[in-house]
Amino acid sequence: MNGAKSTAISTLGKPSIETPLLKLLPREFHKTVFIADDDRVLADISTKNIDCPRPDGKELVSYEQAGLRRNIFFEPSKTSAAIVTCGGLCPGINNVIRSIVLTLHYRYGVRRVLGIRNGYQGFIPEYKLEPILLVPDMVDHIHRQGGTILGTSRGKQDAEKIVDFLEKNKIDMLYVIGGDGTLRGALRVSEAVKKRKLNISIIGVPKTVDNDILHIDRSFGFATAASIACKVIETAHTEAISQPNGIGLVKLMGRHSGFITCLAALAVNEANFVLIPEVPFALEGKHGLFAVLKERILRRGHTVVLVAEGAGQELIPGESREHDASGNIKFQDIGIFLKDQINEYFKKEKIDVSLKYIDPSYIIRAIPANPLDSVYCFMLGEYAVHAGMSGRTEMVIGLVNNAYVHIPMPIIAEGRRRVEPHSPLWLSVIESTGQPPVMK
Repeated sequence: MNGAKSTAISTLGKPSIETPLLKLLPREFHKTVFIADDDRVLADISTKNIDCPRPDGKELVSYEQAGLRRNIFFEPSKTSAAIVTCGGLCPGINNVIRSIVLTLHYRYGVRRVLGIRNGYQGFIPEYKLEPILLVPDMVDHIHRQGGTILGTSRGKQDAEKIVDFLEKNKIDMLYVIGGDGTLRGALRVSEAVKKRKLNISIIGVPKTVDNDILHIDRSFGFATAASIACKVIETAHTEAISQPNGIGLVKLMGRHSGFITCLAALAVNEANFVLIPEVPFALEGKHGLFAVLKERILRRGHTVVLVAEGAGQELIPGESREHDASGNIKFQDIGIFLKDQINEYFKKEKIDVSLKYIDPSYIIRAIPANPLDSVYCFMLGEYAVHAGMSGRTEMVIGLVNNAYVHIPMPIIAEGRRRVEPHSPLWLSVIESTGQPPVMK
């Protein structure tokens, strides 16, 4: 991003309808709760970047602040909305669905909200999946259960057919809950909408337990996933210290980013080695994994190893050429690979070890959101509705510097957020575990 222009938000037109919330809220709230269109949040709040005037003359990068607007674009009584959930499961999806439905219904008086079944497949006639009419009574308690009541799927679908559905069903706003692949699909839908010159708002709520969404502080579900990972690590530590030369090996989620593994390691402070995709490691060598594991076992009699699912893929013989329905390469199982390799190594060294391997991935992503994520999801859904009703489109709701903002969908879909190997976060992990900075 070069300057604030790249963070400009697209709109369907000038909002000219007074929001019904003006009548619902006491007058003393009016000066404080409504957000002006020129209210913005800085992307970087370091004082070296906000000294005025800027010595380089460049405009500060900032995002449009999310929240209530005095004027909205859509007439609530004539408005229809749809919600779709795509990709893998994640704690909090139902919370976001619930928040969107309740905000549309009670705050704005929008009565027709369709739930699209099984992800983008639900738009395609060939799948014969009728949408669900979502009403408050139906969603009132869904935040207490994991998964998504709408169902989900992976894979691309024809954007033109999706727009056919939206146009046929007179949908004015589409709320898309999903990760980077889902948001790229939403961009294709938005382009098709613009070609037909339709006034349909496309609003995204970014979702991934891996916390690898660009530009935002954290993604929903991450806090829940990390908290459950902590309990698993404690279990692995108990197993390790309860037996001579015990090894607790835990594989955690994180295809491209090791945020869950790092945060859980720091929170529990019982891990001795943390392996993530961003920091390569070797098995052999003076400071390779085998050597440092052996030293730890001989010195302390137990160890706990955490590995993110995307770590060490280059160490596994052969190359995975399979792809999932979304086009992502199917990773080989680094957890099983390390379990076998570590056992084989200590057998050759004639050292008896007791290795316990735990993979809680599917348990973590399918559970209900914890209190922190529950509140976060409610706020994301609420702000998504405010954005859609004001006529904004092709954007996502995100948290930046602890403020809710509008972020253009194209820059979110540019890549993934990753752990920087020279960052304070990774330095803290190295200090907490005591592992060598370079394991080769």
